[in-house]
Amino acid sequence: MEFAHVSVLALFCLAFVGIGATPSGEDYWQSVWPSTPLPKAFYDLLIPSGKTTNLPIRANELNQYSTLFFQHDLYPGKKFTLGNTQSEGNIIRKIGKQRQGVTDSIWLANKDKQSLDDFCNSPTAKGEHKHCVSSLESMIDHVISHFGTTKIKAISSTFAQNQDQYVVEEVKKVGDNAVMCHRLNFEKVVFNCHQVRATNAYVVSLVATDGTKTNALTVCHHDTRGMNPELLYDALKVDPGTVPVCHFIGNKAAAWVPNNSVDHPCVI
Repeated sequence: MEFAHVSVLALFCLAFVGIGATPSGEDYWQSVWPSTPLPKAFYDLLIPSGKTTNLPIRANELNQYSTLFFQHDLYPGKKFTLGNTQSEGNIIRKIGKQRQGVTDSIWLANKDKQSLDDFCNSPTAKGEHKHCVSSLESMIDHVISHFGTTKIKAISSTFAQNQDQYVVEEVKKVGDNAVMCHRLNFEKVVFNCHQVRATNAYVVSLVATDGTKTNALTVCHHDTRGMNPELLYDALKVDPGTVPVCHFIGNKAAAWVPNNSVDHPCVI
């Protein structure tokens, strides 16, 4: 089986960590992809067990996730203002009234609205497959198992602080049906890794008004039947299941896609 072969390769890579040693998450990453830096989006998974952190997605960061637009808006020269779903309060209110949808897990408010266990054990939305992970090791194992190979790469956004006005400089497609792993908005460090069918992932180069350049991970959904209808109508005046809808992905998330340019099994 392909995955059995992959597992042997991963174990072979782990031999470099040290026989009998228990590798840390970062060591495990380097054992599988020794020439690839760990994406900043996953740094929270290196926080020692038992340590608590503030809720990771703050109001200004939420705008990175809550910018919805049409696929035909992805062209050089297009202007974007981050955040077009009015406010965090409205997002929380609407999600509380609506069943779980494809994009709701991105905007999940906090433990007062839904517990972490409830979210992770809840049924998936239409066309979605999700898996909660609380360690870098479990994320790596999950995505390798999903793709059946280590020839994959993680791509994340690099939004600048305190910038919300951008112009598109370049658009590059990076894959279809990517596996998204993003930090849930709870004190406990847990990432939701999920794949949604009929999606395209892009890296959009943006330039802020002060000249700061940013790469924005972007996902376009061609099947929007599971999306929150109130969010879609507020942002774009469309209904679920009608037209493709895209959104940016904030800095505390990454997309896993095949990396077909890799020759060595232990290197992205």
